Amino acid sequence: MMDGRFKKFIENFGWPRIIIAAFLMCLFAATPLVGVRLDTSISDTLVRVGMNGVLVLAMVPMVQSGCGLNFGLPLGIISGLLGATTSIQIATSADAAAKSGAAQGLWAALSSALQTGSRSALLFAVAIVIAVPCAAIAGFVYAQILNRVKGEEMMIATYVGFSSVAVMCMAWLLLPFSSAVMVWGYGGSGLRTTISTNGFWWHVLSDFQSITIGKFYFPTGMFLFFMFMVFLLWAFFRTKTGTAITAVGSNPEFARASGIDVDRMRTISVMLSTILGAIGILVYEQSFGFIQLYMGPLYMAFPAVAAILLGGASVNKATMVNVVVGTFLFQGILTMTPSVINNLLKSDMSEVIRIIVSNGMILYALTRKTQVKR
Repeated sequence: MMDGRFKKFIENFGWPRIIIAAFLMCLFAATPLVGVRLDTSISDTLVRVGMNGVLVLAMVPMVQSGCGLNFGLPLGIISGLLGATTSIQIATSADAAAKSGAAQGLWAALSSALQTGSRSALLFAVAIVIAVPCAAIAGFVYAQILNRVKGEEMMIATYVGFSSVAVMCMAWLLLPFSSAVMVWGYGGSGLRTTISTNGFWWHVLSDFQSITIGKFYFPTGMFLFFMFMVFLLWAFFRTKTGTAITAVGSNPEFARASGIDVDRMRTISVMLSTILGAIGILVYEQSFGFIQLYMGPLYMAFPAVAAILLGGASVNKATMVNVVVGTFLFQGILTMTPSVINNLLKSDMSEVIRIIVSNGMILYALTRKTQVKR
């Protein structure tokens, strides 16, 4: 009985993930031996899991609909960046109006609201409210492109992701933002490469009901938000529309014969994936503390793709378990390997090691992507 269960566990989880998980546990076990604090290492890993979780979750809708891995994730990330920068512009404009005494009507109400203790939460909500419709529109256009190139979605998605970043490099210089904390120089134009979220919505989720014990820190609010998004997507795929999307990804011809509008289901999945990408980058930024524009979003799809593949997903099937397991494994290895090797070698090669490990895991995950029958 036990042998049968063990074999089933191995079959479901897979030897590669078991080996990676064992290696990660060895890294945690080695921390006292190389002079690295175990509690700090666990905290860093958990923070990175919470930061990146929603971005990995954004992969699921497109995978389930048969559109493949979403290498066009930067499109959703750019929508999130638009929401982030607009919320800061609104905040600084409202603050300036209140300071000058010229705030009236809506500006007066907004200025008053921003002076309360809920300032960060309000601005974060504003960023989401702006980012979601931007992502929905971008996702709809993106879906129309993918619906015309069935079978080549991932290649076209990569082109869409890269080209959208290139277009926005020009747009960030031309958009009419005027906030002094975002534009180049005093009275200049064009947005800076990096913008701080401090004073706006830095750690608005991370510090909510957070737990600190010595050097151990657990971002409770960020994990609650991540789990809430996981639950919402899990519940969505148990609705009639979610089931139809899964049917389209499993067998589009059978789905079409059953009366399901295949293109419509694919469009919904792409829009949903893009919206999750927009929300995911906002969660990332509130923890990271900075908004990174221009070339910042260019390669952010690759770690998300690698994480969900490491979690056991395929190019046409993904679950919430794949998201959680894959994010923990990828971010755990990425966090622990540089710190352990640095202390073992007594050198500061963290960034070099991080790049090697990150690219290595991405390459490994992409070369092992599989297609499964559902």
